[in-house]
Parts: sequence; structure tokens; C-alpha cells
Amino acid sequence: MNGVPRSERLHIALFGRRNVGKSSLINALTGQEVAVVSAVAGTTTDPVYKSMELLPLGPVVFIDTPGLDDDSILGRLRMEKTKAVLRQTDLALLVITPENPWGPLEEELTAVLAKENIPFIILLNKSDRLAGRDALTKNPALPKTPLVEVSALTGEGITDVVAALVKLGKEETEQRSLVDGLVKAGDVVILVTHLDQAAPKGRLILPQQQVLRAVLDRAAIALVTRETELAQTLNKLTSPPSLVITDSQVFGQVNTALPADVPLTSFSILYARYKGNLNRFYQAVQTIKDLDDGDRVLIAEGCTHHRKEDDIGTVQIPKLLKKRTGKQLSFDHVSGGFFAADLTGYKMVIHCGACMLNRREMAYRQDLAGEKGVPMVNYGILLAYLHGILERALKPFAGELGELAGQRRFRDEFLR
Repeated sequence: MNGVPRSERLHIALFGRRNVGKSSLINALTGQEVAVVSAVAGTTTDPVYKSMELLPLGPVVFIDTPGLDDDSILGRLRMEKTKAVLRQTDLALLVITPENPWGPLEEELTAVLAKENIPFIILLNKSDRLAGRDALTKNPALPKTPLVEVSALTGEGITDVVAALVKLGKEETEQRSLVDGLVKAGDVVILVTHLDQAAPKGRLILPQQQVLRAVLDRAAIALVTRETELAQTLNKLTSPPSLVITDSQVFGQVNTALPADVPLTSFSILYARYKGNLNRFYQAVQTIKDLDDGDRVLIAEGCTHHRKEDDIGTVQIPKLLKKRTGKQLSFDHVSGGFFAADLTGYKMVIHCGACMLNRREMAYRQDLAGEKGVPMVNYGILLAYLHGILERALKPFAGELGELAGQRRFRDEFLR
């Protein structure tokens, strides 16, 4: 509870061929032996994640990846995991050495980084035994990006790498808040927490923790209650709250207990806006009316957990969706880091709030669904729709939805 979740850390990934020293550089940058180092090519078989504080950038996670030049069958499987790392990468370090200078593999990777708009730095490792430095650093094929000479063995250049990361990562580390534009100093905000079977014993789930902290950071007053005590909580206030944020599973109950003029939304909808594109989620939910008998729906979650008998993803959402549409639908479920690139055959994707995924990964998933022509709906937006209170749940974001859509009519339907 005291550590910064991986999903909120800047993701810095190291890429390069086998034996260019990626693992040694990870150890040098973190000051710890977190990655296995060996003279044998291909020692790193799976991505290795290491969280740390890298001042002045703040909390980051370094990712060590397998070598790009492993052509074995296992190597090709490992490359699939490396591609998955790219989806999460905020900043990339591309490592070359005198023995493994710039070539087609590096050019291919930099093309992907450029396409995905991922800033990167080239690290010329093993500079302690560098010969022909000018020929390498002045290679016209090198992209116009920072190049740092470094030695993981001696530590030479490590501070230069950190300085380059800080300079490149300023925009990536700009602080955003889950309650930007919604909460100001002195506001009273009620957080309605639903403690179901999946709630961890003795603590709140991550979205509730993070939203609570975001409200406090705004110098606002946060009141935390269960849905069963909401009416009692409201009666104790001398004036209505500025905002109520609820667990999506009890949207209907909270909507009934709350006066119509009190703004209402959910934790999951806040995450839809924080991690993804809220406007696209809203547009996608409108396609529910197009679902038909036999359609396949993919339900995706960013974390893995033990399923309870009333699990929201495998039980509640399928039941509510079938009831609302009156259609016989087929559901598949994926969780954790797995998200298939092939969405063929699916009519819709329903995604959790993504509290365990960073923005890059969530953007990748939303973009992929868009490219495949498969609408992706967020849990919170879907549940608001199924409870018949979508307009109310999105009204706090009315201005933003209008700006994102670029249509006055679109905005006005929320402001009426």
C-alpha cells in the first residue's frame, strides 16, 4: 500500500542484440544485481522488471528484454514477449556495442519506436574498450536522437544516461490526476466503496486507494462509506457533496439514494478517462444495441485474481448484458498481460478500468480494437448504460466529451 504501483511508474525498456550488455546496464543503473549477467548469449529469456526511484524523474520501472537477434524457435517466442514490452514502453534505451554496431535490426526497431511515438536514446556500451569511436558515432545511418557512450563495467557514462533520461522524460512524467477538473480545494467528495467477496481483507482495492489520494491532493474533503450507509452519510451533511464517486457494481443503488442534482460517476469511469480515451469508450457503448444472437464478446482485465461466485467480469456483466439485450451472447475472458492481437470474430470488447496497466498499454489495446473495427467498452461506462444512468454518470465530463468529439450537439446532450 505504501509503494507506487507499477502501472503508475515511467516504463523504461532496454532493447538490443544478445550480449550487448543490457542486463549489466540495468544493474549499473539500479545499483543492484537485479538481472542475471553471463558471457553466454541469450541469458535473458524473459523480460525482467525492476522498480526503483530515479531522481529527479521519480518512480520508474526498468525492463530488460531478450536479445533481438535470437533466431531459434524459443527466440521467436521470446520476441513476442519483447513486442509486448514495446506496448508498455514510455522511454526506450537501444543498446549497441563496438562488436554489434548499427544494423538492420536496430533500424527496424527504431522504425517501430518512431511509429509508436516512443522517445528513445542510443547507448553505445562497452566504451571502455571502444575503438574507432568516430566511425560509430558519426555513422550517417544513426537516427537523430541522443547517443550516450557508457560502460556498464566501469560505470563510465551512467550519470550521463540518467541525465539524458531526465531530459527526454520530462513530458512523459508530467503529473495527471484522476480527478483533474472535477475536484477543487474545499469540495466534499463521497467515495462509495462496495466491499464484495473480491475486496482484499483489511484494505481498499487499488482504484479506491488512488482516487482517495487524488482527492486529498486537491485539498478536498473525502468521505468514505459503503452503499449501505450512503443515505445516513448524506443526512449528516449540512450541504450536498460536490461529487459522489461509486463502485460501478452498485450504480443503481447509489443512483436511487442520491438526489438528482448531485454529480455522480464511478471509479471505473475515472480510469476510463485517466488511462484511455473517454470519448471512444462512450461511442463504443452505443453499439450495444447492435448485438445479436450468437455474437462473441471478449471481456478483458488487466490483472489476474481468484474468481468469486459473483465476479464482475465472468458473472455480473454477462448476466446484465444478456438481460438488457435479450440476446444469446458468447463470452471469452482474458486477464493480465495477455491481449490477443487477433480480434477476429468478436463483436465487442469489454475492458476493466485498467488500474494495473500503464497508459501506453491501455492506449495500445484501445487503438488495436479501433483498427480492427471492434468497439471497446469500459466496465464503468457499460454498467452505467445497463443501469440506465449513462448520461448522469458522464455529466461531470460533459465539457470534455464535447471538446473530444468536436461537436456542440454532442456536448449539449450532457449539459441540458
